[in-house]
Amino acid sequence: MSPASADLVARSLKALADPLRLRALSLIAASPTGEACVEDVSELTSVSQPTVSHHLKVLRDAGLVTAQRRGTWVWYRIAPEHRGAVRTVLEAFAAAEEPAAEAVPDLDRVLDRIAADLAPRYPTIDAARVRDVVRDSSTALARTGAGARTSTLTERFARQRLDDLVRIEGGTTVPRVLFVCVANAGRSQLAAALLQHHAGDAVLARSAGSAPAAAIHTHVRPELDALGAAGFPKPLTDDAVRAADVVVTMGCGDVCPVYPGTRYEDWAVGDPALASPDGVAAIRADIDARVQHLLTTLGVT
Repeated sequence: MSPASADLVARSLKALADPLRLRALSLIAASPTGEACVEDVSELTSVSQPTVSHHLKVLRDAGLVTAQRRGTWVWYRIAPEHRGAVRTVLEAFAAAEEPAAEAVPDLDRVLDRIAADLAPRYPTIDAARVRDVVRDSSTALARTGAGARTSTLTERFARQRLDDLVRIEGGTTVPRVLFVCVANAGRSQLAAALLQHHAGDAVLARSAGSAPAAAIHTHVRPELDALGAAGFPKPLTDDAVRAADVVVTMGCGDVCPVYPGTRYEDWAVGDPALASPDGVAAIRADIDARVQHLLTTLGVT
């Protein structure tokens, strides 16, 4: 890191080192419109507007937010060049609040059992490849901090990956939509659950993250439960993209591999990770409307 870059990062971290400023940033990031004013932050934090203005000025001076006056209010947005870094920091620390899991005993034996159970279900895939997918899936989930849940979730993740391989080889024809965000713990999970809720068996919804969290955000889990969705954060794989007909990134700046014949969209929606209950409801409504429009373009009503 060059001295200039180190100075820039240090100033940004110094600006972030305040609870109110972090809450202000999380409010802006969670907003469906991607912006907030002093009054919004003041209502959330019960702090006077002059104090909020001071803290937002610190964030603006550090280059983390931009400001635009419209009428009598100044509206703040996360600076485009720092949007990815800010969202990653907020989501990573939100995920860190999730409870830790216990260690898995005799993991090798568990993985061998999962591979043996799955192999007959995928006769077109060599048993050795099934075993490799199972073991790689376990390792990938362990990197997210899933801990003991890898013994429970590895089979589900491996099945999804094996299904992707079958689809790539031309084994299934049901349209697939893949939703991608950073943590795969909020927006992309909610979008996949809503699409599956509306489409039923007519479309297959998947979700993944470029840096998946250890667990679904606590604010989002009740929404998924209400939809009957048992989602869990999982890494983005190349095969998941190749198997998809539509890839939707959730306004996080993720760069997916590009394959001919695959349709790509980016939805700039609010982040429910640190949103209030009302904010989560508004984000869900926004995603729901986009999902239903997407289904009409796929010929599903």
